[in-house]
Amino acid sequence: MNLRYSEEQRLLADSARDFLAARSPVAAQRRLRDQGAASGFDPQVWRDAVALGWSAIPFPEAQGGLDFGCMGLGPVFEAIGHNLAATPLLSSVVLGGSLLHLAGSPTQQGDWLPALISGERRVALAVDERARHQPRDIALAAVADGDGFCLQGEKFWVVDGVGADAYVVAARTAGQPGEAQGISLFLVPADTPGVACSPLPLIDSRNSGRLRLDQVRLGRDALLGCPGEGWVALDAALDRGRACLAAELLGAAQQLFQTTLEYLKTRVQFDVPIGSFQALQHRAAQLYVDLALARSAVMAGLAALDDGELDAARRGRLVSLAKWKAGDTALKVANEAVQMHGGIGVTDELDVGLYLKRVRVAQACLGDRDFHCERYADLDQACA
Repeated sequence: MNLRYSEEQRLLADSARDFLAARSPVAAQRRLRDQGAASGFDPQVWRDAVALGWSAIPFPEAQGGLDFGCMGLGPVFEAIGHNLAATPLLSSVVLGGSLLHLAGSPTQQGDWLPALISGERRVALAVDERARHQPRDIALAAVADGDGFCLQGEKFWVVDGVGADAYVVAARTAGQPGEAQGISLFLVPADTPGVACSPLPLIDSRNSGRLRLDQVRLGRDALLGCPGEGWVALDAALDRGRACLAAELLGAAQQLFQTTLEYLKTRVQFDVPIGSFQALQHRAAQLYVDLALARSAVMAGLAALDDGELDAARRGRLVSLAKWKAGDTALKVANEAVQMHGGIGVTDELDVGLYLKRVRVAQACLGDRDFHCERYADLDQACA
């Protein structure tokens, strides 16, 4: 397993970093927050990112993609985290696009994948039904209704849900909450009668929605795959999203660490830089070690998703390790950044607070530390 970016991937990293530094720096995210932009991102920046090929990275060439895999997405998401950039790349391409690619019919793929890759449409995944991510606990019912289904219930924390053109909704057609069997996936256009998505404010000021499905009637052509057999595709798409979030968390943590080091070198107390204090040096050294370990875990998780020889359990274990370690490290770095900046670290004047808020949300999205520790243990037993 290769734990280093290839030459092409390093070039992609440089391109993404330069593009976002110029077009979507932290100041742009602050401006979007202050303006209360409903979409949570700049549409023109997203169109320009699409022109660079970002939305085509994970898809096969036969479907208009670049076939760069998850290792190709990694450096882009690191740059996103580095700049706190907001784009629908995670929601529409990595999550929604992956489900269309993995489970969609040729007709569904033909109708939607070119539009996603071109940026003309956006798709959002609606899976969670409570504050804590537990995808197997799906209870939203999809009841057989004539030749189709009727959906009734709510979904929370729909990433980039406001303004999406369609939703991939995970619903239960059989079984009980907690069981993988019986979960079905439905492609639900946003203009379907009974569908309503309202904003769900979070501390990072990104686009998050609450999706209400009120007696939504769908034909069988809305199904992605077979009824009751959506878990395998859903779990695979979620793992792709988790690995990309881990890369974003790593990028944010690295930037916060560098910002804090610069502050330690320039902030003077008692006529010396505070970076000369041994206690702060020890804390910074520990963060450096954690960042190195997090990078190894993230690279392993991304590489595992592109390794066709690994089974789902082994891939999932490495992805959960990456998400746990990157999230845990990013939280440590963010907390230490606030502490080492002193009182000014908690003010809105500095970007440190913006990183802290995004890290807390991204760490919890698609499974927090506790979720992935539990999942790693379960998958470790499955691999034994």
